[in-house]
Amino acid sequence: MGIAPSPPRSPAAARSPPAAPTSPAGTALEPAANQIAADTVIEDDNTTEADIQSIHTSSTASLSESITDYRRIHGRTYTQKTDYWGPNDEKQNEGPDIAYKGFDVGTGTGVWAIDFADEFPSADAVGVDISPIQPGWVPPNCKFQIDDIEQPWTWPTDHFDFVHIKHLEGSVADWPRLYKQAYTHLKPGGYIELKEVDIEGRSQALGELGDDHIYKRWGKVMLKAMTRLGKTGTQARDHGIASNLEMTGFVEVVEREFIAPIGAWAKNFTLKEVGACHLEYLEQSLEGFGTFLLKEVMG
Repeated sequence: MGIAPSPPRSPAAARSPPAAPTSPAGTALEPAANQIAADTVIEDDNTTEADIQSIHTSSTASLSESITDYRRIHGRTYTQKTDYWGPNDEKQNEGPDIAYKGFDVGTGTGVWAIDFADEFPSADAVGVDISPIQPGWVPPNCKFQIDDIEQPWTWPTDHFDFVHIKHLEGSVADWPRLYKQAYTHLKPGGYIELKEVDIEGRSQALGELGDDHIYKRWGKVMLKAMTRLGKTGTQARDHGIASNLEMTGFVEVVEREFIAPIGAWAKNFTLKEVGACHLEYLEQSLEGFGTFLLKEVMG
């Protein structure tokens, strides 16, 4: 992931973290040689459930009322038991929390926004989607809003440090306009990251698939249905993401392409897991995709 030298209105852009290696076509990634070996013998420390409960109880009980009896000086609060000079009130605590903001566009179930909030507890994560399907139990620095990301964004200019977009291929009518909004609402030196998938399946063993193959037929009819809806579904296939970002004004754009197997057939363990998850996702999702697009759009 690149970063801009922070010129005015020139956020950096990237599609995926730089640490992720690029796999050549038909080549599985080899597992890392310097793996940490797991200890096969786990010692029992004889800690019982009652002991754990006792620890929790005593720890909680130690937070007596006296520790929250703060010193109040000119409307500010300070700790009572030490000579630490810094205030501990809400006004002081808000300072570090407003430093970084991450924005998840089309958040879906909110997994990315929640993970972002967990990994960066001093940052704020905001996820936006048109469907209220996000969980109610989330980190305190994560929130969700119902909104249409294709409409004008109501956030202030230069507001976010990081904008994340994933799996919106076929759901956006005007990608350049969406990128422009992200550019406007990112701070100079901020990042945008996109992860999109080419919806047309391919075969590593068979090579170029014939027009009658189910993968080819599915890809063609899906693209046709998306076009009828006024949506774009060819960005990933045509490598249009990087060029559109650069035309918007983003700099240091990095594009990486990865092969995602369908099914657990890969020799590499990581790719095997990816393939198994990919297959399960498709088995659970294709019917829902096709029901609307094929029946309601294509007739």
